[in-house]
Amino acid sequence: MDHVDVLKWLDDQPLSSVVFLCFGSRGAFEKDQVEEIAQVLERSRVPFVWSLRRSSPGSVLQSSIDYTNFEDILPKEFLDRTENVGRVINWAPQVEILGHPATCGFVSHCGWNSTLESLWHGVPMATWPMYAEQQFNAFELVVELGLAMTITIDYQNEYKELDKPRILSTEEIEKGIRKLMDENNIEIRKKVKTKSEECKKSVMEGGSSFISLGKFIDDVLMNSPREEK
Repeated sequence: MDHVDVLKWLDDQPLSSVVFLCFGSRGAFEKDQVEEIAQVLERSRVPFVWSLRRSSPGSVLQSSIDYTNFEDILPKEFLDRTENVGRVINWAPQVEILGHPATCGFVSHCGWNSTLESLWHGVPMATWPMYAEQQFNAFELVVELGLAMTITIDYQNEYKELDKPRILSTEEIEKGIRKLMDENNIEIRKKVKTKSEECKKSVMEGGSSFISLGKFIDDVLMNSPREEK
């Protein structure tokens, strides 16, 4: 399924019904963790779009790459059993999915671009940080700002006694997704909607980002070396 097909599939879904799972350009899981996520998605019957990628064979620092066959990593016949519920894709058109009216929640690694895109479109997040500054971003979103729910947040302490990341259980994942998709979770949804409106106002003429960018451009032009005639 390519990105055009998944957007067409979203067109057929009810308003604010779909959970989107995507973990960034280097976000990849081992088979054990993939199976836990798959069990949750199949059992919950929540409509989903899942961007599933595999680690680069060269280095964990390189971008993840496409699967040629999802059956190599997913539980047997998972795709058949969930055909009417969700879609598994490689690369995801993230901005378009987050901006689609069918999308209700975003399970994310909390990379900064993903965080900004989620807030811009007013889509609440469930945090699953994996590396770099993502734990800090998740903490800010959940604890400081109250703009996200948590699936996991403190990966550095969770993993420090292990040789590899801890496998999150189906219970942990399902609890986070159900909370994320709960239509009665009004407070966080209201905060995220307000933040989305603030983001959009900031880039309009007279907004804080509009003014700051203008000042930056003026400063660059004023301090650029001028060629002597």
